[in-house]
Amino acid sequence: MSNTDSLGTDSAGSEQEPAAAVTESPASPSRTISARALVVLVVVAVGVYAVDQIAKYLVVAHLPLNEFVPVLGDLLQFFYVTNSGAAFSIGSAYTWIFSVLALAVLVFIIWFARRIRSIGWAVVFGLLLGGVLGNLTDRLFREPGFGVGHVVDFIKIPLLPAIFNLADTAICAAMVLFLIQTIRGVGLDGRKLARANADVEAPATEVPAADEPVADEPVADTPAADTPAVDAPAAEQATDASATSKDDA
Repeated sequence: MSNTDSLGTDSAGSEQEPAAAVTESPASPSRTISARALVVLVVVAVGVYAVDQIAKYLVVAHLPLNEFVPVLGDLLQFFYVTNSGAAFSIGSAYTWIFSVLALAVLVFIIWFARRIRSIGWAVVFGLLLGGVLGNLTDRLFREPGFGVGHVVDFIKIPLLPAIFNLADTAICAAMVLFLIQTIRGVGLDGRKLARANADVEAPATEVPAADEPVADEPVADTPAADTPAVDAPAAEQATDASATSKDDA
């Protein structure tokens, strides 16, 4: 009995080890994708921020203020201006409010980044982070003072009446990619939302183990078809009647 029990214990243990391995295996790819997405987000954000700040430095150093400089004729012009408000110079008297809002967006993106598992969404939030950080740097460290600095704008195209910079371009690109990802139904984990909902709603079916013995169903005892049923009281009465007739004889 001990050998049998030990064999049964060993077999049960050997069956549990692969199950644990299957349960833990999906976790490692998830962590890998999360780390990769985080790296992409940081690289995109740093790239956008660096290009934006270098371009603004060159504009301030070499372009005249409030003068058009043609680059591609009328299709693209540089026009160096400083903007104390938002787009179209809205809210110029409340620059500090835009600084606070930019700080709030920056904190939200950093906090939300740990949920991203998709490279596409990492690019979206990387563009947004780099653009917000680029304009926030202007508001914090440029004239006329900390928190109320003016943003450097210099790009002018005929299709838009506003003058913008590369940080604004990155923010607009992030919004376009956001709409594309949303229309496609791609979640933060990179999967289609419809497929993810189907996986969640699918009922789990239990499959019995291959080595699990199947209990035999009890078989009811049925009388044979050719054997007549005999009533015990009737048989005893017939025996008594035959005995009485012999005594009378």
